[in-house]
Amino acid sequence: MNDLITADNFKKDFASLKNEIHKVIVGQDEIVNQLMIAIFSGGHALLIGVPGLAKTLLVNTISKTLGLSFNRIQFTPDLMPSDIVGTEILDEMKQFKFVKGPIFHHLLLADEINRTPPKTQAALLEAMQEKSVTAAGKTYNLPKPFFVLATQNPIEQEGTYPLPEAQLDRFMFNIWVDYPSFIEELAIVKSTTYNTKIEISQVLNESKISEYQELVRNIPVTDNVLEYAVKLVNKTRKNSEFATDISNNYISWGAGPRASQNLILAAKCHALINGKLSPDIEDVKSVAKPVLRHRIVINYRAEAEGYNVDKIIDNLL
Repeated sequence: MNDLITADNFKKDFASLKNEIHKVIVGQDEIVNQLMIAIFSGGHALLIGVPGLAKTLLVNTISKTLGLSFNRIQFTPDLMPSDIVGTEILDEMKQFKFVKGPIFHHLLLADEINRTPPKTQAALLEAMQEKSVTAAGKTYNLPKPFFVLATQNPIEQEGTYPLPEAQLDRFMFNIWVDYPSFIEELAIVKSTTYNTKIEISQVLNESKISEYQELVRNIPVTDNVLEYAVKLVNKTRKNSEFATDISNNYISWGAGPRASQNLILAAKCHALINGKLSPDIEDVKSVAKPVLRHRIVINYRAEAEGYNVDKIIDNLL
């Protein structure tokens, strides 16, 4: 009964969060869902979309509804690792003191992450995986909960540094942010061209978020759903036991075990927000694209024959 009540509370709070977010954000319902699933599953998300689609506003609004501290780092070619994690300085007592960098917040927006060199991108690796940073041999824990939501511009390739696979794999979701529909854009223009102030209410706090993250992890999963998720990930690997013609012909590099873990975690959360106490195969299918699309490397033949990553995932599903 306790689990039922908690799961019911989660569904209600999730709905309340979305109501608050949509006071500011018009449309983008699926994007909001995926971001919230990543957060309640304890993962990080990469948002890919052209400028001006309110990615920063969305992340800032989410941080307010969740009652979390928020910071934004604009990634540039001259950004150094110490500009993110912090640095040691010599204080007035002639002793070294660590000054925390902007990463020490619950929710970090890494804006245009692919504009900074790999050395600086790598500064986020330990933080994203271990939820801590190391400076001068000392380890400093980051606030709990901690999330990185990074943005990437898909159209400007000059002066950018593609994220290495190890970094991409740290992101639970790869979320594509598309243009709003005509009706949505009309509503956006109406609401943003007047002097109107929208008040956002805080729905959750740090401890409640941690409780819900525990709830997501404690949700049971049947063997057939686990097998489906692992088999789906195996299908992305060329010449594997479950590889299909699509895999062998169009995929250069497939997803690793972290994809299977994230599929199940995300499916658990997806089930909870839809009032289910255990995920089914449909929940796995619903989260497959954002989990897999950045973990699959397609070859030139795929591009030549008009296959993009999402189309290949559709075929594998």
